[in-house]
Amino acid sequence: MPLDLPPVTRNLLIANIVVFLLQQMTGNVMLQYFALWPWGPDQIFQAGQGLVSIGFRPWQLVTYAFLHGGVTHILFNMIGLYMFGGTIERTFGSRNFTIYYFVCAITAAVAQLLVVSWFTHGFYPTLGASGAIFGLLLAFGMLYPHEKVMLMFLPVPMPAWLFVIGYATVELVLGVTGTEAGVAHFAHLGGMVGGIALIQYWRGKLPIKPKQRLMR
Repeated sequence: MPLDLPPVTRNLLIANIVVFLLQQMTGNVMLQYFALWPWGPDQIFQAGQGLVSIGFRPWQLVTYAFLHGGVTHILFNMIGLYMFGGTIERTFGSRNFTIYYFVCAITAAVAQLLVVSWFTHGFYPTLGASGAIFGLLLAFGMLYPHEKVMLMFLPVPMPAWLFVIGYATVELVLGVTGTEAGVAHFAHLGGMVGGIALIQYWRGKLPIKPKQRLMR
């Protein structure tokens, strides 16, 4: 992969790392206000010497994607951003790449909110860039289906289209069975759904047509 990353991918990497460092300095304060919390009534928690009211706020649909739960969490997400972000940004152009990235992050957040509201009914924060990264993976599989990719812990090259379908299938199975608790599998899938919808829109394949087709 090239080291000279295009500007949006590079700035996203920097922003995620800076925010992660701020998290380490501020403790849970950033989680209280900027992680994605379930919609509905606020919950009251003890914090220090007082009480805090925690709940969903609209800006969390974006801000949650810059927070991470630990070094391993941010490391894997930033590796994914580095691996796929540059290629997709060069393909889409910086403006459309930015739109694509945040659409995937937001659809991932909405998917997670729906799952928590309708099925799990818990009250816990969601954080991480994974939904947007899964959107980038989806785009890579659609645009470069025959490029070879592989998992770090399974060094077997496979075409990108197969990798994406296989990964999505695993996420769906893990999500439905409740395996690997604490991982927002449906948010990952939501990012992929947002990605494929936007790509198909740009291609003019949806009932609502863009003013100008951006992709073949």
